[in-house]
Amino acid sequence: MAKLFLVTALAVSVVGLLVAGDAMAATAKQIDKDVSASLKLFEEVRGSSGLIKRARGILVFPKVFKAGIGIGGEYGEGALVVRGKTAGYYNTAAASFGLQLGAQKKTIIIAFMDQNALDKFRASAGWKVGVDASVAVIAVGAGGEISTADINQPIVAFIFDQKGLMYNLTLEGSKITKMNK
Repeated sequence: MAKLFLVTALAVSVVGLLVAGDAMAATAKQIDKDVSASLKLFEEVRGSSGLIKRARGILVFPKVFKAGIGIGGEYGEGALVVRGKTAGYYNTAAASFGLQLGAQKKTIIIAFMDQNALDKFRASAGWKVGVDASVAVIAVGAGGEISTADINQPIVAFIFDQKGLMYNLTLEGSKITKMNK
């Protein structure tokens, strides 16, 4: 039992170092720069500009790092953009258990299409995907296109720019927390 605990603690420590390393050191200025670059990249996807214009707020996590060795974790920092201006800084974190091995980096954009959904998010101290709100996740690949007519959910998320050896298109269980930057 003690051996299992030691192995688990070691795995969690390794995952924590892999996932959080570079991301935790970001300043507000660096996050704003990365958010802007991510939005420019996202605008290259056909149909995204209409979605961005319709959204009441857009939460952008430019660099979300995920790593796992049986036990996994992910972490990223980003900003909420409302009417073209930064309205707050947030982090996202999640843990997972099961068959997994590898690491990846991805960009997550969460569009609040409904004012009520945005207001609830901003009023919360901590927001958990799948518990506090349902989020429709849409994968965006190279040369992809978004049909904004098909998007009728209050909150829509896009995961793109995936790099690494792990593949995961879910946000279920991700905890999003406001940061003081």
